[in-house]
Amino acid sequence: MAFWIFMLCLSYCSHPALSAVQSTGSASSNSLADSARGPHFDTSASKNVTALLGKTAYLNCRVKNLANRTVSWVRHRDVHLLTVGRYTYTSDQRFRAIHQPHSEDWTLQIKYPQHRDSGIYECQVSSTPHLSHFIHLTVIEPDTEIVGGPELFIDRGSTINLTCVVRHSPEPPAYIFWNHNDAIISYSSSRGGVSVATERGETSRSVLLIQKARPSDSGNYQCNPSNARPANVTVHVLNGEHPEAMQHGGNQRMGSTVNVFALLTILLLNSYC
Repeated sequence: MAFWIFMLCLSYCSHPALSAVQSTGSASSNSLADSARGPHFDTSASKNVTALLGKTAYLNCRVKNLANRTVSWVRHRDVHLLTVGRYTYTSDQRFRAIHQPHSEDWTLQIKYPQHRDSGIYECQVSSTPHLSHFIHLTVIEPDTEIVGGPELFIDRGSTINLTCVVRHSPEPPAYIFWNHNDAIISYSSSRGGVSVATERGETSRSVLLIQKARPSDSGNYQCNPSNARPANVTVHVLNGEHPEAMQHGGNQRMGSTVNVFALLTILLLNSYC
């Protein structure tokens, strides 16, 4: 008898239709529980934002079970009401409310963000009491540097090696161009020996190599990332005239200063004696 009861239970539990009913019942219970919870924020889709200076920023606020309540955006810096629902309540036309019908996302769009726009923005639900979720906006400006600048001295016949570094960018630059005396460098020109290698990431690098440097390679070189200000370096290709003096100009100036100081010290000691 016990055996047949066991088999009956096993059949009941493993039957697909019954399992589906059980699963549906569980899902319905979860859905009812979620609905009973009332409006709340989905923080996984409402995160802090890092925006590029001048590039449109989007602050998203996802609210579940909103029902007939309203979502507003408030800027904390001056407690300024920016949007209510799909309507914008500021004279600054850079701000706009975005919401698609039947969507849980309420987005604040900020065009041409500036450093002064950095700070805390409050996504507020008109419940009683009202609910708030705070999003921090950071507006940054990428930094571009050519290592070794602003001047480099290269011996004729050696390799010019220029490394451009782009830091603090929320996304890697789509491209990095190199210019020589305001003209875009062609890597397939008749001059030959010109190549570039670019590595994109949290910190992006572009390395320009020019083999067998000649005097005509002298001049201004500019690194142009797609999402940052350019950086410049002046390259001097030496033709054998006092290369040591030019390459170590900074050290030579320091040495000259030390020699003058020593000479003045000797003269003062002589006059004292």
